[in-house]
Amino acid sequence: MAQETTTNFAQSLNDLMGAVGKIGQVQVDILTSVLNSVGSAIGPMGKTATDLIGNVANTATQAVQGVVSAVTPKK
Repeated sequence: MAQETTTNFAQSLNDLMGAVGKIGQVQVDILTSVLNSVGSAIGPMGKTATDLIGNVANTATQAVQGVVSAVTPKK
């Protein structure tokens, strides 16, 4: 009887450790998926930000050129 109780306890402990291991693995999988998604989103956002900065710089340059040509006396 004592042997049977010890065996049941050991089996229950094994099952519990297996469940804890599976929960840990699921958390690692979720974290990996989140990091991959964030990495995939950062690339296009970086390109868009770079394009936006370039467009703002071009617009500012054109505005300054317009002001300079308006202020410069005509011959």
